[in-house]
Amino acid sequence: MKTLFWRTLVLIFVVLAGIGAVLPGMPTTVFLILAAWAASKGWPQMDAWLLNHPKYGATLRQWREHGTVPRQAKWWASVMMLMSAIVMLFTPAPFWVKVFTNVTMLTVAMWLWLRPEPMTVLCKEMNSHAD
Repeated sequence: MKTLFWRTLVLIFVVLAGIGAVLPGMPTTVFLILAAWAASKGWPQMDAWLLNHPKYGATLRQWREHGTVPRQAKWWASVMMLMSAIVMLFTPAPFWVKVFTNVTMLTVAMWLWLRPEPMTVLCKEMNSHAD
């Protein structure tokens, strides 16, 4: 039953990542990170496939090993969140929904920019090996 739960979660996250690959404003990498996390809990073959994926594998491995986020991903995520926040302001949603959504996106953006970038981690590792 546990395996079924983790595999279902993996499939949900992979589908959401696929949607994010074609739908502006929807993330891809975040859902792939979540899919890899869930796969590591109960679907080793899918975990290996995600980590060895030609396009996303390196990013997922860097996230898992060092918690890094590439600068380009930070920029894309930030721009998409900003565009989503602006669109949100013009929707008929209640004011508190607009505030909550935009504050949440701002918080995520700040957290994202505080994450190290792959080259920063690589430089630190090279310096530590040189000592």
